[in-house]
Amino acid sequence: MGLSDVIAALMFLGVVAYAIFGGADFGSGVWDLVAGDAEAGAHVRAQIDRSIGPVWEANHVWLIYILVFLWTGFPEAFAAIMTTLFVPWMLVGLGIVLRGGAFAFRKFSATVREAQIHGIVFASSSVITPFFLGMIAGAIASGRVPADGTGDIWTSWTGPTSWVGGVLAVLTCTFLAGTFLAADAERSGDSDLAADFGRKSLWAGAITGAAAIAAAVTLELDATSLASGLHGRGLPLIILSAVAGSFSMWRLQAGRWARARVGAVIAVAAIVIGWGVGQYPDILVDAVTIDEAIGARSTQIGLLVVFGLAAVTAVPSLAWLYVLVNRPDWAQPPSSDDVIESELRS
Repeated sequence: MGLSDVIAALMFLGVVAYAIFGGADFGSGVWDLVAGDAEAGAHVRAQIDRSIGPVWEANHVWLIYILVFLWTGFPEAFAAIMTTLFVPWMLVGLGIVLRGGAFAFRKFSATVREAQIHGIVFASSSVITPFFLGMIAGAIASGRVPADGTGDIWTSWTGPTSWVGGVLAVLTCTFLAGTFLAADAERSGDSDLAADFGRKSLWAGAITGAAAIAAAVTLELDATSLASGLHGRGLPLIILSAVAGSFSMWRLQAGRWARARVGAVIAVAAIVIGWGVGQYPDILVDAVTIDEAIGARSTQIGLLVVFGLAAVTAVPSLAWLYVLVNRPDWAQPPSSDDVIESELRS
């Protein structure tokens, strides 16, 4: 393993982190979307606000980390991805901005109607953003991003693998978030809400499993290079993901929400790492390898230095944030002030 492989592995570490933490964040918005009207869904939305409120913005640190590593460490591949996939990246950026603004403004809405509008924007953006991120991943995985960035700006990201990737990304986020929210509700002492999230997460997990099978079939037909890698070195990780996902659903069935969350995290991490291992050594499938795309050696060393500095500054801060929001004294039942009620919005 050369220095270029180390840089690629460090970059992909951010992909895994964003898939887990950002995925649970986006998935919470999906549950917000299906929670019901202002009265029926108020309690669910209060729990969602309490669960993701302290971390939703921090989770985007991982996306910034990925883009900086890609841009700095693999500049030609970055240019090719951003040029060919300009449209879905634009939609991802729009979704992130609208989602963040709506989530913040909903708390300060003067009326129920205004809060509902912000809620719709927040929830719909929570679907749009991971969907197009999944389509981007599908475009790269299916070899539709040429090294020179001259791929068609429409057909490059609308192939079968991209559509399956987009749907699977949304479903995976939904399942992951459901297990997180069930565990959070249990810690807050709301067993009924935890059970509700648990039951719905079981359905989400079953649908996600079916989508994963469809994705496997699609890869065999539309992304043969990646499929070949998954048959070999990536296969143990795919098996691990399936086992961990099954374990998570088993624990959901038994009402063990915290353990179900652990299984869901392992399942998501394993499938994402499996994708990276299966695609190796290509950074752009069937177009450019990691060794061919890597930047100057001085840049590589600089990235290692920056990573080391971040590891002793930013990472502990993020870790402490996650520890704080999982402490028992934080997990209190949502108060009436957290619930959107019409009499408080008049």
